[in-house]
Amino acid sequence: MIVVTGGAGFIGSAVVWKLNKIGADKIIVVDELGKDEKWKNLNGLKFSDFYHKDDFIGLVLQRKVPFKITSIIHLGACSATTEKNADYLMDNNVHYSQELAKFSLENGVRFVYASSAATYGDGSNGYNDDESNLNILRPMNMYGYSKHLFDLWIKRNGLMNKVAGLKYFNVYGPNEYHKGDMRSVVHKAFEQIRDNGKVKLFKSYLKDYKDGEQKRDFIYVKDAVDMTLYFWEHPDKNGIFNVGTGKAQTWIELVTALFNALSKPVKIDFVDMPEDIREKYQYFTEANLTKLKQAGYDKSISNVEDGVNDYVKNYLLNEAYLGMSKE
Repeated sequence: MIVVTGGAGFIGSAVVWKLNKIGADKIIVVDELGKDEKWKNLNGLKFSDFYHKDDFIGLVLQRKVPFKITSIIHLGACSATTEKNADYLMDNNVHYSQELAKFSLENGVRFVYASSAATYGDGSNGYNDDESNLNILRPMNMYGYSKHLFDLWIKRNGLMNKVAGLKYFNVYGPNEYHKGDMRSVVHKAFEQIRDNGKVKLFKSYLKDYKDGEQKRDFIYVKDAVDMTLYFWEHPDKNGIFNVGTGKAQTWIELVTALFNALSKPVKIDFVDMPEDIREKYQYFTEANLTKLKQAGYDKSISNVEDGVNDYVKNYLLNEAYLGMSKE
């Protein structure tokens, strides 16, 4: 069995979708569905069973998992960069991950886990995924810090050559609909254009960046999934790896691609950034993909124009989910 934690979430359900496309359906989905619409991400997908995340970790801790696990793709986490409950993030993102890693290594189970580009903080120490740089990184929010702590735990325990940790940059695409404020700007901007014909972007508060010219590494979820499953398929490729495009693009480029996909004129209003996030705002992120390529990953990666076009025309306009699409 392949266990996908966070399997009903954004990237997790996309991983299950792609596993189905390559013929794998002996999958255990682990998640917490709650009261939002996350369950829709599973509609149309093939998997063997669903376990609540608390029930599953209970079985792991007791070493009473009732099925043979061959691999764990651990994507489950609280991913809200605005989450203030540090104790919750420690339990959910750090301790939970530690127990899964220990179980995997004890039982010869392939372990691939989600880290985050949020671990890089303001980027002043670069975006190089060399494990020797981990100790100098300073995340700017508790979410990023929780991911960083797990990376450090892996390193401290000498496990970097046994597992693969993936630092996802700004992922966007279908199946993110349930994420509320944590949805990508593509999804939020789509709704703004649909309802008002224009998009709101934050003003810049650094003289080096004009309004809307802040840059991020925006990666389409299908590419992020391909990179994730590359490490699932290659258990000899281990360590920390960036998951991005390797090319930062501006917010203006991103929303222009959205307007173009909708065949509408570009209309942007620049608005004040909330004061509570100004000091923690990342003005530039760009994944260094040298290590990823050295590991043998050679697939082409979508730029924002192509990724946004596919997202809009095949999903957003039809309110479609990956498992329900005709692809």
